[in-house]
Amino acid sequence: MAGVGTTKVFENDKIIVWEFVLEPGETTPMHTHEHDYIFYVLDGAPLQVFDVAGKDLGTLDAKTGSVFVLRMDGDDLVGVHDPSVRVPAQHAAKNTGPTRYREILVETK
Repeated sequence: MAGVGTTKVFENDKIIVWEFVLEPGETTPMHTHEHDYIFYVLDGAPLQVFDVAGKDLGTLDAKTGSVFVLRMDGDDLVGVHDPSVRVPAQHAAKNTGPTRYREILVETK
């Protein structure tokens, strides 16, 4: 994984579009988000989130068809439509489900 996704699909001066795939039991490297994001879940799975110290921050139930809009707020990503969704911009995630997780992530510049 390079950047915030698995594969960069498109980039221009305003956005980067990523495909992001996480197999069952797989954990992302620690990574840092720097921009606002929209992601559309193609194949859902529960994602357990960890902070930089490895502390479990809870599990996001990312269901197929869900759309998440997140904005940067200081050092956190915050849900635009659900401000209770708040995670540090620097984190790792683990697919704790039995199936592949896949999303399209749009990163604004």
